[in-house]
Amino acid sequence: MTRRVRKSPLVRAIQRVASAMTRTAFETGAREAGKAVARTVEAMAAPHRPPPGAGDWIAGQAIGAAGVRRFHLFRPPGIRNDERRPLIVMLHGCGQTAAQFARSTRMNRIALRERCLVLYPEQDRSANPQGCWNWYDTRSRHADAEAATLLAAIDQACLLYPVDRAAVALAGISAGASMAALLASRWPARFRAVAMHCGVPPGSAHSAASALAAMRGRRAAGSLTAEVGGLPPLLVIHGLADPVVAPVNGRAAAEQWAAAAGAQAGPPRRVQRGARYPMTVTDYRAGRRLVARLVEVDELGHAWSGGDAGQMFSDPRGPDASRMVWRFLAAQIRQRLAE
Repeated sequence: MTRRVRKSPLVRAIQRVASAMTRTAFETGAREAGKAVARTVEAMAAPHRPPPGAGDWIAGQAIGAAGVRRFHLFRPPGIRNDERRPLIVMLHGCGQTAAQFARSTRMNRIALRERCLVLYPEQDRSANPQGCWNWYDTRSRHADAEAATLLAAIDQACLLYPVDRAAVALAGISAGASMAALLASRWPARFRAVAMHCGVPPGSAHSAASALAAMRGRRAAGSLTAEVGGLPPLLVIHGLADPVVAPVNGRAAAEQWAAAAGAQAGPPRRVQRGARYPMTVTDYRAGRRLVARLVEVDELGHAWSGGDAGQMFSDPRGPDASRMVWRFLAAQIRQRLAE
């Protein structure tokens, strides 16, 4: 006959406590694992989250010589399909997404007030692991293929949305600025204005190695040939404390544009708006026509001037670059209407 062994009350109590601790540990572990997954998903989604505010944030993609590139188009509320409104093409810098650049520049606020459209193309990480536009890779023709793909995205936006094709402007920061300048130099008749924020002028590099040298200001910008009608007017904004792209590049870009049009530099003027960083503004003109404007901002590093404080590559203490870009484009539109 098998003898039944009875556990003591102490042993049973210890077993109950151990079982409860085990269940708690598993439940706590599951909750923490769930929180970790949620944090990971949030971190992955945050760079692509649409910027706040009214209006439509429309996703799309374009196919070109460099493959497929995604984009988002911001359309303010109330714009009708039978209208024709200006389009600003915004090219982000390395390490940014289209949505992050939109939040940094707050260009959508300008679009809401001025009733214009904004196109935000996005680099594919398979084309560049850092998310940089390949503006420099002209030797292998990758830069030209990528520029052509961006032009396809612009064409698609002009076809599907109420865009005034004679009022399209380019703007970008860093690698995006350099790609904007390349686009404008390749297809000058397509753009009413172009804005470079801390970028490198076209022709300064032809490979990744030479791009680094150009960013440090160690390579001369190539010459540009002004076709019939000339290059679109250029706005250059560059921080004099930029540690990534040497400030000499900003002046080189303005002088490159001026040389192509036979323009001369006017007297520089000092401007400061409130407590924001002061800036030196130099206009390059061919006769009465404005060819290029150079804005050199004191104390500004490698960041969008006047941008959102919570975003990377953004400095709210600088003059508002987004407002400067719009005013520059608006002046070119008025000049076209007056011609």
